[in-house]
Amino acid sequence: MTPPDGAPKRRHLTLSQRENRAGLAFVSPTVLVVAVVVVLPIAWTVLLAFQNARLVDIQGMSLLGNWTLDNFTAVFTSPGFWSSLWTTLVYTVGATFGSIALGLVAALALRRPFRGRGLLRGSMLLPYVAPVVAVAFAWEVALSPQYGIVNDWGAKLFGWEDPIAFLSSRSHEVAVLGVHFEIPLALFTVIAFEIWRYFPFAFLFLLARLQAVPDGLEEAATVDGATITQRFRYILMPQLMPVIALLSVLRFIMTFNKFDDVYLLTGGGSGTDVVAVRVYDFLTARYDVGAAAAQALVLAVILALLLGIYFKFFAKRHQEEA
Repeated sequence: MTPPDGAPKRRHLTLSQRENRAGLAFVSPTVLVVAVVVVLPIAWTVLLAFQNARLVDIQGMSLLGNWTLDNFTAVFTSPGFWSSLWTTLVYTVGATFGSIALGLVAALALRRPFRGRGLLRGSMLLPYVAPVVAVAFAWEVALSPQYGIVNDWGAKLFGWEDPIAFLSSRSHEVAVLGVHFEIPLALFTVIAFEIWRYFPFAFLFLLARLQAVPDGLEEAATVDGATITQRFRYILMPQLMPVIALLSVLRFIMTFNKFDDVYLLTGGGSGTDVVAVRVYDFLTARYDVGAAAAQALVLAVILALLLGIYFKFFAKRHQEEA
């Protein structure tokens, strides 16, 4: 049907144009949510990092005024910044690789059928799904030097003369084969908590990959006379390496930014002052929003640099192995 004279002609869209419009309509809500929840808070944090912003001044501040680098000077020159950064790296690396190693051991132990395997697999998830406040309180009670069950067992089984304050001792002397040395006890305890709490995350990933390994590979290797360690090294590990690489990246990011576990257990004291706790202290103890935002930005840049090094030198090799 021809339109009457003078009437605007409707433009007929091609199939690809209609598909593009439909795609934009479907994606728009997600883009809006990401912009509001992720992009705007990050942009606001960056703006605050370059301004002298106190908590009481937030409402009357302009977005583009009073630019300064004083916040970054305060962060880098503040007492304990570099030691807290080192503590964060030790905590992150220890917790990341410890949780993956424990998850791998659990996945290997529970991959074969046996009576009660389903119940045991389900119980493995308890540390991960339980509320962090509840499990942190349970650890505090168990490790208490006054009434904790760990010190009670240590005195009965190992002959401890004095109770050990696991969560409030910066260092503790340990003797191994007659050699005495100091260990950062509170930091190691927090790392142990992190390993215990998050090994189910690695367990799920690794168990799923192990279940996908064809049984014929191991059976053929067994027939050829391969030992258990040889089957693990030459058959299972090449299959698991891509998953382990992915888990390492995910757990490193999550642990590097971790705040609640450390704060609930020690409050950041006794040598467990990770950078995330320092950001919180800048905000709540000093009411210095600008310095807290600057420290959070420094934390994000350091994490981006570490991940950039990983993807530059290791990610390609893991992809080739996959």
